[in-house]
Amino acid sequence: MKTITLTKKLSTIAVLSALSFGAQAASLDTTNVTYGGYVKLDAMWSDFSAGTISGGSIGRDFYVPVTTPVGPDAKNNDAVFDMHARQSRFFFDTDTKLDSGKSIKTKIELDFMVTAGGDERISNSYVPRLRQAYVTYDGWLFGQAWSNFQNVGALPETLDFVGPTEGTVFSRQTMVKYTTGNWSFSAENPESTVTVNGARIETDDASIPDLSARYTHNADWGQLVVAGLARQLKYNKADINATETSYGVSVSGKINLGKNNLKFMLTQGTGLGRYVGLNAANGAVLDGNDLDAIDSTSGFVGYQHHWSNKVRSTFVYSFLKADNNRDLAAVYGSPTKSSTSYSANLLYSPEKKLTFGVEYRHANREVESGADGDLNRLQFSAKYAF
Repeated sequence: MKTITLTKKLSTIAVLSALSFGAQAASLDTTNVTYGGYVKLDAMWSDFSAGTISGGSIGRDFYVPVTTPVGPDAKNNDAVFDMHARQSRFFFDTDTKLDSGKSIKTKIELDFMVTAGGDERISNSYVPRLRQAYVTYDGWLFGQAWSNFQNVGALPETLDFVGPTEGTVFSRQTMVKYTTGNWSFSAENPESTVTVNGARIETDDASIPDLSARYTHNADWGQLVVAGLARQLKYNKADINATETSYGVSVSGKINLGKNNLKFMLTQGTGLGRYVGLNAANGAVLDGNDLDAIDSTSGFVGYQHHWSNKVRSTFVYSFLKADNNRDLAAVYGSPTKSSTSYSANLLYSPEKKLTFGVEYRHANREVESGADGDLNRLQFSAKYAF
């Protein structure tokens, strides 16, 4: 990670020059600029028991539980190989000191995942996407960032883009957040995913923001985070105006075991939908003129062991269970009932910020009808952080 000091009055050309050559300019009124990121190659062999998903599916780039096909074992089903560098990312931070002694900080972060672009025949020209963009001042955060309901620090080190995907809270979105001491509170952009006649509908009809509160306890032994979420699920179409309350609690953290560590998360709630498992289950199902919120329980545990100063491994178990209303099975369209995955990797860092790794993952998804399917994936990655 590179840090340079720029005056606010520098021209665009001077800023670009400073970024390129590491130049510094002295001033009584300065802004510290930090940039960094990483370049990462991912190569994967994937074997789906119930039939291979298309090459354009997001599930071919990283593990997305809902994309795992279910049904009888497919005949003549061969493993498929994929390779990409889309996870590579770049961030740009600023820290401006004010006359009051306070600071204004900003962050912009980009990568290339889950975007359109050139096909794999010629250029692979994937469009950059916005990951984070926010400003912080005096305990306040304004912009797009990780949800206050999520604890990013609890995610284990995996080669897969997310890792314990079905078991983790995972959401980045626009918000206003206030942090004081160990507490943080947020009002975040609302969005409801509702099952209507077997199809997922993104309603965007909520009249209030999603609200979250979080308490973080740090100690020599590790970290414990407790977060709560309350939000409105709403479907307002045609002659139907249905509203339901969603809420959830997530407990997560890290336990230090010498050089090794144990990370975990357990989340329980009703109508959590898109917040858990990359939206493996919707928030609610439309039952006539009413919304029936879907309960879910999810979690993971990951243990990291350092074999030496340069070699380490992470072992992860992750799960999600959705309590679908079976009386509405025809309306649901055979939704996900459960998803589990196990993974193990071996990582080697010959230099501090250069890592090569191999990871094996086995995953299973079952839908409400009883049909299920497996994924077996072997992944190789090379990553350099700068």
